[in-house]
Amino acid sequence: MARDNVTANAAWESLLTAHAALTRSFAAERVWQDLSMREYDVLYTLSKCPAPTRISDLNDHVLLSQPGLSRLVHRLAGRGLVECRPDPADGRGVLVSLTPAGRERQRQIGRRHARSVARTLTASLDHTELSQLTSLCQKLHS
Repeated sequence: MARDNVTANAAWESLLTAHAALTRSFAAERVWQDLSMREYDVLYTLSKCPAPTRISDLNDHVLLSQPGLSRLVHRLAGRGLVECRPDPADGRGVLVSLTPAGRERQRQIGRRHARSVARTLTASLDHTELSQLTSLCQKLHS
């Protein structure tokens, strides 16, 4: 049992270190145009939503506090990249969706970012390792 704890904690530290190193590397690239990586993350997350999404549900998929996410969403709305409207099912809630301009911006940046991710990960991992990493990460978040 103690050995499993040591191994689990070493795996956790390694995962966090890899995430931090990759995030720093990707954030330093010139693919983001006039967006921050966090703003792009919100656009990307919204691009995967089949319908307008409540900010509280969006918060489950991004690494921001609820107030921080609300401020970021309203900044993106002010730039015409997302639309915010009252939730008809709950007047206190706000539904968020990409505008056509936001969808286009996400696609432009996303294509460049995807190439960068592929280049970075395939420089260190082969196809089998990438498949194993995907499988392990899916097990951790399911």
